[in-house]
Amino acid sequence: MKRKFFIDTDTASDDAVALIIALRHRDIDVVGIGVVAGNVPLEMGVQNALYTRELCGSTAPIYVGAAKPLVRELRTAQFVHGIDGMGDIGLDLAGRQPNAGNAIDELIKSAHEFDGVLELVTLGPLTNIALALQKDPSIAKKIKRCVVMGAVADHIGNVTPVAEFNMWVDPEAVEVVLQSGMSLEFVGWDISRKFAVITPAESTMLRAMDTLFATFSVDIQRVLEKFCENETQLAGFDLPDPIAIAYAINSSVADEVREVYLAVETQSPVTEGMVVVDILGIMHQTPNALVVTSARHDVFMSMLMDALEA
Repeated sequence: MKRKFFIDTDTASDDAVALIIALRHRDIDVVGIGVVAGNVPLEMGVQNALYTRELCGSTAPIYVGAAKPLVRELRTAQFVHGIDGMGDIGLDLAGRQPNAGNAIDELIKSAHEFDGVLELVTLGPLTNIALALQKDPSIAKKIKRCVVMGAVADHIGNVTPVAEFNMWVDPEAVEVVLQSGMSLEFVGWDISRKFAVITPAESTMLRAMDTLFATFSVDIQRVLEKFCENETQLAGFDLPDPIAIAYAINSSVADEVREVYLAVETQSPVTEGMVVVDILGIMHQTPNALVVTSARHDVFMSMLMDALEA
């Protein structure tokens, strides 16, 4: 029996690779893909998801979700992933039609249909998830686990000095999710920065695979690669969403996982969107999430290469 995944994404260049990993995995049945505004405006994210689905020859349904955060204006990451979110390499990213239905309602429906077995993976801001929880709080206990690509356990941010982008876009939604009682597992940007950087040599190796998937997955990182060199100072481009989805599929991607208490800052202009990860238990609060604090680059690369084969 294949495992049931519902993926929520703000589809840009690393999300697309994550979708390829999930959609092409023999043990995973992606029962739904919700799209949320984040890396790019909503309609652009929808088209990017549809393009990637088509590339994979998949029929997984894709649903349109929230166009903006719960209470804030949308702040995108087009300066990271390109205006189209896919590296601005000239892809035909228009004209495809999403499935009928709303991402929030379809997540609720899937949670009930696959009660106790549905695994939710979030690759973008948590707006759709928060809206679903507000509409039907019971889904928190019906979803088997929710793997979140977000936050940073070492509190070194990628959009402010202390905040990770997905959490910063909609911190109020993060608060709803953290307080929901859902079984949460966080894979932060620190894990990507330390264990999911694709070096120039590895990029060359992936391209040498000479498959449609490998070439696509490298080419769409063109704008991200420059951002990583100039802003986050990495020796290559990193893939936060792919390592999060790889962990969701195969827990041995993680080398260390801690059970800790998380809280999000929604007020401070200096630390807004920061998810406080209480590694030492200083706050003496009951843990509300698992947090991956170390991972294995070799396992991740093996899964990535398997996904990108012809």
